[in-house]
Amino acid sequence: MQICFFEDQLLHRFHPLTLTRPVDDLRLGITTIREKWEQELDATRSARLLRNQFQGLFEQGSISDSEPCTWINARYLPSQTLLGQIQELDVGSSLQNAEGVIAAKVDGPTSTKWHQENKPQFKSLMVLETDEFNPLQHLWDLFQLNREQIAADIKRFDKKSSGNARISTEAVLEQEDQIYIEEGAVIEPGAILMADTGPIFIGRNATVSAGAIIKGPVAIGEDSVVKMGARIYDATTIGPVCKAGGEISNSIFHSYSNKGHEGYVGNSLIGQWCNIGAGTNTSNLKNNYSTIRLTEWKSRQEEETGQQFIGTIMGDHSKTAINVQLNTGTVCGVSCNIFTSDFPRNSSPPSPGWAPT
Repeated sequence: MQICFFEDQLLHRFHPLTLTRPVDDLRLGITTIREKWEQELDATRSARLLRNQFQGLFEQGSISDSEPCTWINARYLPSQTLLGQIQELDVGSSLQNAEGVIAAKVDGPTSTKWHQENKPQFKSLMVLETDEFNPLQHLWDLFQLNREQIAADIKRFDKKSSGNARISTEAVLEQEDQIYIEEGAVIEPGAILMADTGPIFIGRNATVSAGAIIKGPVAIGEDSVVKMGARIYDATTIGPVCKAGGEISNSIFHSYSNKGHEGYVGNSLIGQWCNIGAGTNTSNLKNNYSTIRLTEWKSRQEEETGQQFIGTIMGDHSKTAINVQLNTGTVCGVSCNIFTSDFPRNSSPPSPGWAPT
């Protein structure tokens, strides 16, 4: 099967993270949305439509005109029911709900033309209506769904422990059958991995340093380092090539980002190439326990989320200085540098040269 990902009119809801990546490149669980679909559909060829600013930066892939292509809205996550309905689609038909197209199956020549023009024409297809599937609606859906997606990815990718990991005899692994440690990973003396509340995945060549405590479900990406004495709570993903220290709960670090020192990050989304300075803390709960208002990226107006727990959303290449205190529901744009002795404002626009799209 060949597949192609597309974005829809609600793309802006996932800014600032999607200012610098396609929606299918968002990470939750262990992998990106794209990787989940490729695995589930056993894709032999994978492509995507790209916004103009991403041309040449992300792989667009290609479509063969010799077989039909399955088009997938990148805001949807694979489930067994949705996979079944997609696989049953006839060529020339689409699966839609009130929000638009979920998926479609289109012949090879037409798909090739749409891909080259960077614009699909779904209106020409037969419509199968459904109200059964819910897409990602908001950024906070990512960390709220992270717990279940860590477990789903372990099953989806058939993760197993490797005999070539280096696990100290002085480390504590509670419910070891739910702990998956890949080749080259190191678990140092005094590290505690507790999988009693959910599975733990430690990626290839990752290190869990002495005295670190991890309580599942948690995913630590390949080549990442959990620093000495770190406390990583459930529903957290530390992406590839990250450093994680201090206290982290129900958060996602995409990749190449560092929080190497003390401080708390909770109910947060951290992009790529970010650095959280020593002593930086994110507030994820208001003092009066009321729901949180978040700055909507397109309108720049505060909107009610209905959520009680949201920490910080940080775009790629952003940084905080030491001891920065980030207020509840803070949104940082791309390439922000946050340093202040007071609470910074709740919304930091991107540095010059980055504009919402």
